[in-house]
Amino acid sequence: MASSPIRFSNLKMEYSPYPFGVIAPVFDEALYSELLDTFPPMELFQFHSKFGNKYSLSEKSNRPQYEKFIASHPAWRQVHSYVKSDDFVFSVLDALRNRNVDLGLSRAGQSRAKRVRKTLKSLMQGKLPTVERPLYSRFEFSALPADGGIVIPHTDSPGKFVTIVFSMVKPGDWTDNWGGGTDLLVAKDVTRSYNFMNAQVPYEETDTVATVPYKTNQAMIFVKTHNSLHGVRKMVGPEGAVRRTLTVVIERG
Repeated sequence: MASSPIRFSNLKMEYSPYPFGVIAPVFDEALYSELLDTFPPMELFQFHSKFGNKYSLSEKSNRPQYEKFIASHPAWRQVHSYVKSDDFVFSVLDALRNRNVDLGLSRAGQSRAKRVRKTLKSLMQGKLPTVERPLYSRFEFSALPADGGIVIPHTDSPGKFVTIVFSMVKPGDWTDNWGGGTDLLVAKDVTRSYNFMNAQVPYEETDTVATVPYKTNQAMIFVKTHNSLHGVRKMVGPEGAVRRTLTVVIERG
């Protein structure tokens, strides 16, 4: 089996206000450079305003162009193929488990054979079988304008287990004082701290516990919880600059 293009061994975890971590460096330098040089052009992206002013290219946003782009670029095809594999999904879950974040999801527990056995057992007991959908990963190119781009704080949809945000920026192309870091937040109103269903909480109604800066060859990973509130504060960079990321989520199929 080919080696993983993503370095999970570099994952360093924190546990408050919810489990999150940073992988750096996350890619081999040569591969990362090629990914940066071939990142999709903005004209392929679709605009979404639900959580701010985000641009997306994915299975759900302009899918024909997304698929054509992946097929046309070998470096992205390599990363995409790995991210969409079971090896990737369970490597992420194993890396978290090895750092004391056990989501109760294992390769053996999610195997097709085990799901079939559970179905047969239910039928033999005269029960209606429950069909547990397999885990899978979703792959999304994202972009935020540096001049005013924002992601309104939210906790992510209930179907997600893990989110990984890969920074796609060349060394020297981004300045920290523009912003762009991912904020880990808590609601000031304690009655809004149980937010499993992904309600938005305006920035002014949150306190920032930690910020993961937007840095080259880095990935930020976090676990979906009832309080996994996160966002990107309104940026103050120059017109034309773009905060580019690759976002990968693990969820039920």
